[in-house]
Amino acid sequence: MEGAEEELERRSKFLNSLIQKKKAVEHKKQNVRVRASDMPLPLQNHAFRIARDNLDSMASGKLDSKRLALALKKEFDSIYGPAWHCIVGTSFGSYVTHSVGGFLYFSMDKVYVLLFKTAVEPLDL
Repeated sequence: MEGAEEELERRSKFLNSLIQKKKAVEHKKQNVRVRASDMPLPLQNHAFRIARDNLDSMASGKLDSKRLALALKKEFDSIYGPAWHCIVGTSFGSYVTHSVGGFLYFSMDKVYVLLFKTAVEPLDL
């Protein structure tokens, strides 16, 4: 029985490595580089798709960073709940506090995107 469990574990690791390689290839196709992340892969891929669709739709390759930031924020707010924040640009610094599982910093082409979620709590006045 122990040999069967070891074989199952070995096969599971092998399949997981194939999945990770496939995802790396998908990221290369989109020219995405994850710089830092505390976000589940499905949410990351969702952010990449939204960013790619918006960048591809911009006229003559001119970056409209506000439009991209707004599109990501609205999409994530509507699907994953408030309060998402997004910063887009070619050069910026930041230091943020985020909710667990709600942080993604990536580059696509020559654009950098910081997407993060914060907790919404009422103020006690």
